[in-house]
Amino acid sequence: MKNLRFTRRFLQSTRGRIILLLREKPSTVAELAVAVGLTDNAVRAHLTTLERDGLVLQSGARAGFRKPHYSYELTAEADQLFPKAYAAVLDDLLAVLKDDFEIQKIKAALQKVGRHLAASHTPGEYLSLEARLEGALQAIENLGGQARVAREQGKTIIRGAGCPLAEVTANHGEVCGMLEALLTQIIGLPVRQVCKRESSPQCCFEVQTSANRKKAAR
Repeated sequence: MKNLRFTRRFLQSTRGRIILLLREKPSTVAELAVAVGLTDNAVRAHLTTLERDGLVLQSGARAGFRKPHYSYELTAEADQLFPKAYAAVLDDLLAVLKDDFEIQKIKAALQKVGRHLAASHTPGEYLSLEARLEGALQAIENLGGQARVAREQGKTIIRGAGCPLAEVTANHGEVCGMLEALLTQIIGLPVRQVCKRESSPQCCFEVQTSANRKKAAR
């Protein structure tokens, strides 16, 4: 919700209004200036910042009286500014599936999804453990999360700052099994999820290294 409030505030700013205009269609500096009620130079300054942030780019030129007028359009990255219904759809989808299928089948399907998501990563056996852990952190980041590797009481822990699936895990904790399978596939070692799902959900996964497994066996 915090990110959503930030996005709404941003879209109400001048740069946000420019983003919304470019979402409708590519536009020139002059067209944007008329739409937002600013000078051409003021709009250029905003576009320079938006270009630097990877949100807009020049898309072509139109013939002008003295010189061509460049059009601007949004990048694919800018699309991430707009709210998506993925979480709500997934939440309802899982609720419907639970009405029609056994929970074990749903868990197995989610684990299969996790392994499928891991398919684009380099196979773990060709990399060092540290490189595999870094790949795991990148995978979490790709899903919109943030995490770090910690060594706690002789254990290797992947601890998230929040949860990229927080809007779903409150009602469907088995979704964590999808991330568990994803990380297991990337790291090449068993991973056990010990996530926090109460207020302020946080991802937490314990990597079962050989040293950890030996201790558990004693």
